[in-house]
Amino acid sequence: MIIKNGHVIDPGTGTDGIFDVLIKDGKIVNIGNVTDADEEVIDASGLYVLPGFVDMHVHFRDPGFEYKETVGTGSKAAARGGYTTVCTMPNTKPVMDCPSHLKLQLEKIKNEAVINVLPVGAVTMGQEGKELSDISGMKKLGICAISEDGKSVMDSGLYEKAMKIARLEGLPVLAHCEDKNLVAKGALNAGAVAARIGVPGITNSVEDIIAVRDVMLAKDTGAQLHLCHCSTEDSVRIVKEGKEAGVRLSAEVCPHHFTLTEDDIPGDDANFKMNPPLRKRRDVEALKKGLKDGIIEVISTDHAPHSAEEKAKGIAQAPFGIVGLETAFALSVTELLRGGVLTKAELVKCMSTNPARILGIEAGTLKEGAPADIAIVSFDESYIIDSKEFASKGKNTPFDGRKVYGKVKKTICGGRVVYSEGE
Repeated sequence: MIIKNGHVIDPGTGTDGIFDVLIKDGKIVNIGNVTDADEEVIDASGLYVLPGFVDMHVHFRDPGFEYKETVGTGSKAAARGGYTTVCTMPNTKPVMDCPSHLKLQLEKIKNEAVINVLPVGAVTMGQEGKELSDISGMKKLGICAISEDGKSVMDSGLYEKAMKIARLEGLPVLAHCEDKNLVAKGALNAGAVAARIGVPGITNSVEDIIAVRDVMLAKDTGAQLHLCHCSTEDSVRIVKEGKEAGVRLSAEVCPHHFTLTEDDIPGDDANFKMNPPLRKRRDVEALKKGLKDGIIEVISTDHAPHSAEEKAKGIAQAPFGIVGLETAFALSVTELLRGGVLTKAELVKCMSTNPARILGIEAGTLKEGAPADIAIVSFDESYIIDSKEFASKGKNTPFDGRKVYGKVKKTICGGRVVYSEGE
C-alpha cells in the first residue's frame, strides 16, 4: 500500500510535510517520494497522515455487559475515531483481576478486535479494595497497566503495595482520583446547577485530595503514575508540582472536560452525567492551559457506553459516563486547534505520541519499521455529530447535533484499512 500526497505529521520523528508512505507486511518501510507502482494506492491529497491515535482509557464492557458494548463494537468505534490502540479498563464482569479472568477478555480481543486492544488489570480483587489482584500473573499475559478505574483504592497501605509491585513489573498505574467518603451520592458538580436540578453535588476536593495522596505514594514507591480524567484547576497544579518534585507522573484530560462546563447542562439529561462531573469555567480554562503548557500530556476519552434505557432514568439515577471514541478528534480540533490552544503537531502528541511513550508500546509513530498504524484526517472539514451513525452500541453523548471541525477519513491498523469513510 502507498499513501500518496498526504501531509505527514509525526512529532516523534519531526516529520511535517508532503510525503508518500510505503507500507509492506504491516510495517512502514519508507516515507518520501515513493514510486513503486505495484502497490495499492490511497490518494491523501489535501489530507493529513498521522500516527494512529492511542487511547489510554476506554470501557468496552466485555465480558459481562455486552448489551452496552463489546470488544467488536468498541474497536469499530475506535477505528471510526482514528484510534489504532486502546486500553480497556478492568471493571467488567468478571473483573480483570487474575489470569483466568483475563484470558476470557484476551480470547474476545483475538476474535473480535479490528485494532490493537490492550487490557488493563485491576488493582484489587473484584475492585473491592480489600485484597490485591494477581498483578504479576496478569503481567505475564500482557496487561499494559493497572487501574481501579471507576473508583479509588481507599486503603493507602494496600495501594502502596500495589504501586511497589507495579514498579517492579514495569507497569504504569492509571489512577481514578475520587474520595468515596466525600462523594457520597453526588451526581453533578457541587454548585447552583446541581441545586437547580435537585441532585447532590461533587466538590473539586473529591478529586484533588486523592490526587495529592496518589502523587505522594508514587513519590515514595517510585511507581509510574498516570492521573486519569483530570477535571479541576487544582489537579493541574498538583501534576505540575509533582513533576517538579521528580515524581514519575503524567496526566490526561477528556474532551468533555475541556469543552463543556456545568452551565451547559440543559436540565435533567443524564447524557451530561459523567464522573468526574463537568466543572466550572475556571476549571476548563486551567485544563486547557495545562495542555498548552505540557503539564497535561494526554487526551483520552473515558469512553463509557450505556444503554438508552439506563440513561433515560435521569441524572439522579442514571449511571455515570458518556461515549467518546467517535467524537474526540473533532472536539479536540474544534476546541484546542481552532481555539489556539494547541498546534497540529501538539495535538498529535497528545493523542498519539505521548500516550504510546507513557505506555512504553510500539505505537504513536510513523518511523520506518514501525507498525503501519495510521489515521488519515481532515482538520478543516465540518460536520454535525449524529449519534445514530456511531459504530458504538452506546449513543450516550451530550454532543449530538453539535457542529464540529475535523474528520477521520481512513484508519489503517497493521497495514490494513479498518475504517474508511462511507464504507
